[in-house]
Amino acid sequence: MIKAFGVAVLTLMLASASPGLLAQEAPAAPAAAAAVGVGGIQGQNIFEVKPDASALPGYAEQTNGQRAKVQPGNNAPMWRQVSQGVTGYSSLPKSQAPEAGNLIQPFVQYPGSRWTTAGEAWRQVRNQWIIPYGGALLLIVLGALALFYLAKGPLGHAANDPPGRIERFTPFERSAHWANAAAFTVLAVSGLVMAFGQFILLPFFGANLFGWLTYALKTAHNFAGPLFAVSLVVVFFTFLKDNFPNKGDLTWLVKAGGMLSKQEVPSHRFNAGEKLIFWGGVLLLGAIVVGSGLVMDQLVMAMFLGHIYIGTIGMRGAYKAMKTGYVDDAWAREHHLLWHADIQAGKIPAQRSEPEAPAGKTVQV
Repeated sequence: MIKAFGVAVLTLMLASASPGLLAQEAPAAPAAAAAVGVGGIQGQNIFEVKPDASALPGYAEQTNGQRAKVQPGNNAPMWRQVSQGVTGYSSLPKSQAPEAGNLIQPFVQYPGSRWTTAGEAWRQVRNQWIIPYGGALLLIVLGALALFYLAKGPLGHAANDPPGRIERFTPFERSAHWANAAAFTVLAVSGLVMAFGQFILLPFFGANLFGWLTYALKTAHNFAGPLFAVSLVVVFFTFLKDNFPNKGDLTWLVKAGGMLSKQEVPSHRFNAGEKLIFWGGVLLLGAIVVGSGLVMDQLVMAMFLGHIYIGTIGMRGAYKAMKTGYVDDAWAREHHLLWHADIQAGKIPAQRSEPEAPAGKTVQV
């Protein structure tokens, strides 16, 4: 009690010696200041003053300069505008850095996110939707392909051996395809590591090695992106002519190309499944991924997993056709009967590019 009395006397003496002391410390909020208690316990403040900004007219609307006059060093108005996405001044030209004046993006609400800043909203969509459901989609597709392979094995009987005589892909077509496939592989692998690596690889690699790995893959991702975009355009216009729908495509889709039976459905150079990947994967999803600049979408990868499966272990002779460019008569007749019929009728040449000369010989045209 004696200690509390002494503290009160000392406070009155300070106030009488300097009547404007308290007013100088908080002149803008005397009416809104509330003394919440007097403490005599060692280590606590005697008075804890909490100003209520909402009770002061114009308090929250003060400019940074106005606030600095009454509270030097208090930059709350500026940071309040920064957090709300207000564009400030920047000496950088807007044509080169249009968002240089924004430290925090404005508030938005994406599907699946709360009303928050754009960066945080995208983080919520990525972590709560794309990562878990995209990963589940990839696992489902991989599992389905594995079960199909165990049940059916490689499709077809003609393995494209011995070397064929019908040119299925020209050197230019194969170059465009493999350039696009290489860029896609780099983007897919780097995207998977950046998306799921912290859950799968980080516990085994450790922070240092995983950090170097992700940095290297991110750099490769940035370089492969433009190559993927350019090669995607080349692939689209290269194979456009033979991917237009025709009347036999609906029958192929209804019967799933005969994959569930022992008889394949006749098709032209590209069947309806290949056309679906061309229009849905190459054009639609490919354009969305390139245009948005996002990490490789799991939906794109899930669609192309089926294409990769058929083009490698899923069909005999398919990989060799893209590797060498040629198929034999039996393979063309079994898998693309209508295309083979057009070749036999002379509507389509069996050799569309200039044949390569054997070593030491020249080809006369």
